[in-house]
Amino acid sequence: MIPPRKSTSRRQGGFSLIELMVALVLGLVLIGGVINIFVTNQQAFRTNENLARLQENARISFELTAREMRQAGGNSCGATLVSNTLVDPAARWAYNWDGGSVRGFDGGQDATGIVATGPGVGERVAGTDAVTVLSGGLDNGVTIVSHNPTSATLFLSTVNHGIQENEIVMVCDAGSAAITQITNSSSGTNNTIVHNPGQGSNPPPNAPGNCTKGLGFPSVCTTNGTEKEMQGGGVVTRLSASFWYIGNNPRGGRSLYRQQSFAPAEEIAEGVVGLELKYLMRDTGSGNLGADWIDATAIADWSNAAPLQVVAVRMRATLQTQQNVSIDGQPLVRQLVHVVNIRNRSL
Repeated sequence: MIPPRKSTSRRQGGFSLIELMVALVLGLVLIGGVINIFVTNQQAFRTNENLARLQENARISFELTAREMRQAGGNSCGATLVSNTLVDPAARWAYNWDGGSVRGFDGGQDATGIVATGPGVGERVAGTDAVTVLSGGLDNGVTIVSHNPTSATLFLSTVNHGIQENEIVMVCDAGSAAITQITNSSSGTNNTIVHNPGQGSNPPPNAPGNCTKGLGFPSVCTTNGTEKEMQGGGVVTRLSASFWYIGNNPRGGRSLYRQQSFAPAEEIAEGVVGLELKYLMRDTGSGNLGADWIDATAIADWSNAAPLQVVAVRMRATLQTQQNVSIDGQPLVRQLVHVVNIRNRSL
């Protein structure tokens, strides 16, 4: 016979209050460490992201402005004589070639005729420098096959030339160049463009029209003017005119802006809050360079016939991040310097 088992009582165990408190404290310490690592990494990510955007904005700013400044005053044929057939070109900054293909404005100089200075969106920020740049060499252009100066007709190498009626162009060959407005064109249909006096149909606002059909140098504002037959192998390109400045963007900050001819100003790069421009001059008589970089206010004559010509531009851009990622709770600020040599006025 098997004897009955004796029942044994077991004590039910668990965490004591002290053990639970110790576990909670250790858990809080661990969670605090994880949160600290997360916050630190998040801050590092925000800082790196903002710095990357700042560097990208700086790259875009310098690349685009330098591209235009390098070509200032140039044309696709390398011609040095440039006539202007437009009506009263000196009255319009975008077409005033003789007035200077590069013209600077210091922070205190007014450029209301181009862009107003004020707090409005797209308006120029007071105290910041600006510059106008004119060029006939930015566009690849279309090759000239032949030219009939009597009928003011240029025959181009393709019907798909893309040049529209009333566009302002620069026509050039090895001998000389001319700025003129196209009065008739049918891109995609035929390979001819016309540059008669007056304007084409439905001209845009502020389009000056031509005072002559003569493309020779110097320009004379009569119907036939100074006649010249542009040689085959020459080039027709669009005239480029830009005003670079610091403007107020729609988000309450500042950006680098570009105003082209009479088109609406366009925002180029956000976070560019300041721009300082200085110029290096060369004496066209002696060939000597200036002793130092100078401000725009020190240049009395910007015209292409001036005895002292701008041959290089030094740009100092001030950029700041869009978020407050500095250790003092403010945006990070960087200043970058870039020097541009004007190819048409070699050092």
